[in-house]
Amino acid sequence: MELDKESSARPDSNRPGVMSLHIKERGALYAAYMPFLRNGGIFIPTAKPLALGEEVFLLLTLMDDPQKVAVQGKVVWITPAGANNSLAQGVGVEFASGDEARQARSKIEALLGGVLNSTRPTHTM
Repeated sequence: MELDKESSARPDSNRPGVMSLHIKERGALYAAYMPFLRNGGIFIPTAKPLALGEEVFLLLTLMDDPQKVAVQGKVVWITPAGANNSLAQGVGVEFASGDEARQARSKIEALLGGVLNSTRPTHTM
């Protein structure tokens, strides 16, 4: 699975951090997507220290689509370095409620199609 990730430092502690994630393959999208969250969400591999509840702004590039998906969210899951089962270090971000979140969730679920109900392991569950 191939994943590109970038994050930028936060210039102002009152503003959400910006994280960019490029998911190039359907399997990587399946492993990162968090459909069990109320508004949907995504796991972002990162070593950047973030706290539960911290707000972030995501710029997602999904597979070959040149248009980025921009959505706000908050950290609801943390996988620390050295976690059991060799899980990737990173954070799970739940999308904030609103049109952007609905559009992001719809786009991801359309790309995943029937794979969404698979029992294959993911980065979070």
